Amino acid sequence: MKELIAKELLKINAVFLRPNEPFTWASGIKSPIYCDNRLTLSFPKTRDIIEEALAIKVREQFPDVEYIMGTSTAGIAHAAYVSKILNLPMGYVRGSSKDHGRTNMIEGKIIVNAKVVVIEDLISTGGSSVKVVETLRENKMDVLGVVAIFTYNLKKAEEVFEKSNTRYATISDYDTLIKEALKLDYIKEQDLAKLKQWKQDPSDSSWINKFDF
Repeated sequence: MKELIAKELLKINAVFLRPNEPFTWASGIKSPIYCDNRLTLSFPKTRDIIEEALAIKVREQFPDVEYIMGTSTAGIAHAAYVSKILNLPMGYVRGSSKDHGRTNMIEGKIIVNAKVVVIEDLISTGGSSVKVVETLRENKMDVLGVVAIFTYNLKKAEEVFEKSNTRYATISDYDTLIKEALKLDYIKEQDLAKLKQWKQDPSDSSWINKFDF
């Protein structure tokens, strides 16, 4: 399944790999990859594959789930599809409190002790996902874990999730993607060294020129 999802993401250009013309993230990090899983919503075939895979992963990893919560904003639509497939209630967590009305952070009914799985589109360092988990726990909801479409497989994310005592799972990942990209001739063999080096320490931009020959 990871390989199929990776191929679909590449096919619809939801993921771009540019090891020789890196992207610049908001944090300033130079990255050979850019991921925009919002695009999956515009491609029904790909979308259906992804939502079914997410639902299967939720049931496999967290069989006691009672409630689906999405992350704002990219995870909301995916959470809605997954909750429909699993016939479970759904809500989402805002990035910040509303500045009017009830000033909610959580949209949807808060059910104390409900067993929740959070649906995320992308895990990079894990910080934003864990913030959602903490908000739900502060409101006495029992977060079982996070399920996402894609992860960059960064060590930082593993550390952040472990520190927050939160399990997570994904339906595809960076390592799988670059292998499939090579098979599809999306990248060349010589690009692999750069792509693997970047993942070791994204804040170290020496990978950009290190493997130029």
